[in-house]
Amino acid sequence: MKKLLIVVIILLVAVLMKMTVPDKQAHKDAMMEAVNEYVEEKAVAKYGDNMLTKLGRNVVIKTVEVALNSKLKVHDYLLFNTTYVRMDGEETLLSVGMFGHVFTFDKEMLEEKLEEAMDAKEEAASEKEAAKASARELKKLQREQRKREKELAKEQKRREKEQAREQKRREKEARKAQKEQEREARRKAKEA
Repeated sequence: MKKLLIVVIILLVAVLMKMTVPDKQAHKDAMMEAVNEYVEEKAVAKYGDNMLTKLGRNVVIKTVEVALNSKLKVHDYLLFNTTYVRMDGEETLLSVGMFGHVFTFDKEMLEEKLEEAMDAKEEAASEKEAAKASARELKKLQREQRKREKELAKEQKRREKEQAREQKRREKEARKAQKEQEREARRKAKEA
C-alpha cells in the first residue's frame, strides 16, 4: 500500500509539473525582470538617477529584449524546460522553468554575459571601422592610380602631339631646303 501511495504521489507530482511548465513568454518576462533590476542597479550606482540614465537604461533593455526575442531557444523536457542562447557556437543556459516558476541566472552571470556582449559589440564595431578605413584607403589608392594613369595618358598625348609638330616642322624645313636647293640649282643653271 505504501508503494502504491508513493507511486500515486510521484504520478501526481509529475502531472502537476507537466501542467505547470512555463511557456517561452514566461521565461522572457522573468529574464527581462532580472535584466531591468540589474541595469537599474548598475546605472543608478554608476551615473545617478537622472533622465540620461533612464534613457540609456531603456536603450539597453530594448536591445536585450530584441536579442532575447531573436535568439532565445527553449528545450522542453516534459516536466520542466530550459532556455538558452547560442553565442559563439556554444549554448548558454539562461533559465529553468518548473512548477509555474522560472528560475533565472544570477546577477554575476548576467554581468559577465553583458560584458562579453559589449566586448563583442565593441570588437565588431572596431572591425567594421577598420574595414571601412581599409575600404576608404583602397578607394583613395584607386583614385590616385586612376589620376596617375590619366596624367600619363595626357603626357603621352602631349608627347605625341609634340612629336607630330616636330615631324611637320622637319618636313617643312626639308621642303624649304629642297625649294632652296631647286632655286639655287636654277640660279646656277641660269648663270651657266
